[in-house]
Amino acid sequence: MGSPSPPLSKSGMPELEREFQRSPGLGYEPESLLGYVRYLEHGAPNPLIRWHYHEEYELHLIVSTQGKVFVGDYIGRFEPGNLVLTGPRLPHNWISTDVPEEGVPVRDRVLQFSDEPLRKAGELIPEVREIFPLLERARHGIEFIGLSERASACLTRIQETAGLQRFSEFLQLLGELSQHDDYRLLSSVKLQSFDDDASLHQISEVVDYITQHYATSFTMEEIAQRFDMTASRFSRYFRRATGNTFTDFINHLRVSRACQLLMQTDQYVSTIGYNVGFNNIANFNRRFMEVKGMTPSEFRREGLTRYGHATGAASTR
Repeated sequence: MGSPSPPLSKSGMPELEREFQRSPGLGYEPESLLGYVRYLEHGAPNPLIRWHYHEEYELHLIVSTQGKVFVGDYIGRFEPGNLVLTGPRLPHNWISTDVPEEGVPVRDRVLQFSDEPLRKAGELIPEVREIFPLLERARHGIEFIGLSERASACLTRIQETAGLQRFSEFLQLLGELSQHDDYRLLSSVKLQSFDDDASLHQISEVVDYITQHYATSFTMEEIAQRFDMTASRFSRYFRRATGNTFTDFINHLRVSRACQLLMQTDQYVSTIGYNVGFNNIANFNRRFMEVKGMTPSEFRREGLTRYGHATGAASTR
């Protein structure tokens, strides 16, 4: 596991998508149709193919081809019906591995919308706040299970309408997504909701401290003492707050950071393991396998394909 890493063909960093890149020739709606909600669709191959991020949320529905999906530090498989909501600045990429020579006319249907207008609307309209938990989860990427047909019908109605009718269809879709309970988060770890601001503030302080010191050696007892709790009380409190045991949370956090380093640097795998807080390479490999389902070296090799050029006729969005 200490062999040199393969050289990265790019910087390892995702590309920021900017407004001037969004031309109708690539699948975006013409400027005359633009409102708050933007619909786009594209086939494969397409010049948009790249590992990238942007400021908006995106809801992706894959309608043809299959392959590998990359969302943040998540790597998985996709097929038609794959429905994923990505949050602002969350890198993502869908790589199709079965594109025929003639290409496919439509591979991905997408909705794009920004965060701030919804937040401001929620200040004045209480009903809008019902979708805020969905928006928070989207920062990790959400894959919805069993909702692709309903989402496809909603996307069609949004595609075919404009103005207030389109916005109404959009809100209805967000409402369905927010109430759908068969989903999974794709990237990293998350905090659960709390009933009061004081509890949320305290667990945020705990997690902030752990996040800043994850690479150092510490015990749960030491962290509990720092926040004036007994070890048993802290253990129960932390489990309720994060949905994870203390040990699982630390392992997920360290593996998540390792994923970033594996994809964005050419450091030795063993060096990365030590740098994120694992005391030996065997433990690093074991914990990484538990969290990601593959070894660090396999993750790095898989991650190289997120650019699209390592799989032949690949397509992405």
